[in-house]
Amino acid sequence: MAEDLHIITGTKEEQYEQLIPQIRGLLEGETDLIANLANVAAALKEQFRWWWVGFYLVRNGELVLGPFQGPVACTRIRYGKGVCGTSWAQASTVIVPDVDAFPGHIACSSLSRSEIVVPIIRQGEVVGLLDADSEHLAFYDETDRHYLEKIVGMIPVKLSGTVCITGLAVR
Repeated sequence: MAEDLHIITGTKEEQYEQLIPQIRGLLEGETDLIANLANVAAALKEQFRWWWVGFYLVRNGELVLGPFQGPVACTRIRYGKGVCGTSWAQASTVIVPDVDAFPGHIACSSLSRSEIVVPIIRQGEVVGLLDADSEHLAFYDETDRHYLEKIVGMIPVKLSGTVCITGLAVR
C-alpha cells in the first residue's frame, strides 16, 4: 500500500492519469471500506483542491454521510432529493454547472456553486456515491465524469459477504 501522494501538475487529464495509479496503490491490500473512502476523498481533495469531496453510503433506505474532506456536510439525504438523491434514483452521474439552478438542490454550504455526483454501483445496485463540490460555476465536466467513474469502480465494496471490485464479485 502506498501512503504518499505526489501532487501532479498539467492538464486535468494528465492529473487524473497520474493520480489513478496512486489511488490504486492506496486501495491495494486494504479491505476496510471506510479507510479506502477516506483515502480516496483525501487524494482527490489534495490533488484538485476542491471545495468539498466525500462519500455518501446507502443505509436503511437513505444516504448517510461517509468519509469526506471539507466543511461540515448534510448527514442524511433521502432518495430522489437534491443532487445526490437524484444521482441515486437515476443510478447515473449527475453534473450540475450551477447548483442554484438545480430544482431541489440541498444547500449544505452556500459557497458551493457546482457539483458532480458519481454513483458507486455494485451488482446492479447503487451502494454509495462520490460527491464533489466546487466554489466555481461550471467547474466539472465530462473529463471529471470519465475519470471519477473509473475511480469509484476501483473501490472494493463489501456486499453481503461478497467483495465487489470493479463490478466483479469475488468470495
